[in-house]
Amino acid sequence: MRLGVLDIGSNTVHLLVVDAHRGARPMPAYSHKENLRLTEYLGKDNRLADKGIERLCDFVEEAVRLAEDKGVEDLLAFATSAVREAANGEQVLAQVEEHCGVHIDVLSGREEARLTFLAVRRWFGWSSGRLLAFDIGGGSLEIAGGVDEEPDVAVSLPLGAGRLTRDWFTADPPSPEEVRRLRKHVRTEIARTVGDIVRYGEPDRAVASSKTFKQLARIAGAAPSSEGAYVSRALSRQDMADWAIKLVSMSAAERAELSGVSEGRAAQLAAGALVADAVMDLFEVDRLEVCPWALREGVILRRLDLLPGRLDPSTAAPE
Repeated sequence: MRLGVLDIGSNTVHLLVVDAHRGARPMPAYSHKENLRLTEYLGKDNRLADKGIERLCDFVEEAVRLAEDKGVEDLLAFATSAVREAANGEQVLAQVEEHCGVHIDVLSGREEARLTFLAVRRWFGWSSGRLLAFDIGGGSLEIAGGVDEEPDVAVSLPLGAGRLTRDWFTADPPSPEEVRRLRKHVRTEIARTVGDIVRYGEPDRAVASSKTFKQLARIAGAAPSSEGAYVSRALSRQDMADWAIKLVSMSAAERAELSGVSEGRAAQLAAGALVADAVMDLFEVDRLEVCPWALREGVILRRLDLLPGRLDPSTAAPE
């Protein structure tokens, strides 16, 4: 079947069309996205501004048209932290549904972590043993760990790269004092979760997903995306520590000139690096493997899992 996933994230709004059926790897057929950066439309009252709502409606309307053009038979639409935490989030989604005819589910932070973990587990397989997975989004950081497809523990923290950049940095590049204050805040928030996560056991494999981690791995020397999804990519603890220092001293324009860094995300990469450095240090992870699958793939896989089985009972072998 041809599925469409409409992902309304804090940074990017993305329509992904895949050809998929139960038991098979989803095959991307079409992709359309825009760096809408909804967090930038949140006012001091934590309400999404009219301009942001208008741009969101325009994108969803376009995505619905494109999905129809591409023959999508089931469109799965979901929103994450920017809409979830907006004071007028419910009204925004009601307005989008009225304008575009699309119902959008709001995922909780824990659901984000669980679905991302499912995607990571399916990508690396059962032989990977206990997994510890990290994902840095625009509005939140998700952490999950476990030995099955359902993690033993899944948490979400308000430590997204876009959110932190907006709330903690006033200069470009940020001042040493701003960096110090944010670094302390990030590490305090993450440290509160470490005990609850590591008590389940030491991971056999530590994994990172999300655009932030992919860009950090790329500037640290990992293979470019043009070499394909099956090329192994990783980020070492020492490289991450070194780049965290470098990135906070660079302007957004200077970061955008680094290999693999998109102009739209360059401004928030410094804050993302502080979060990545903190998780690797506090969880004592020496090496993070980068997973090409993340939340969108987790949503697709869960949808496929809910499809009826293909075995016709009349053809089953007798007991």
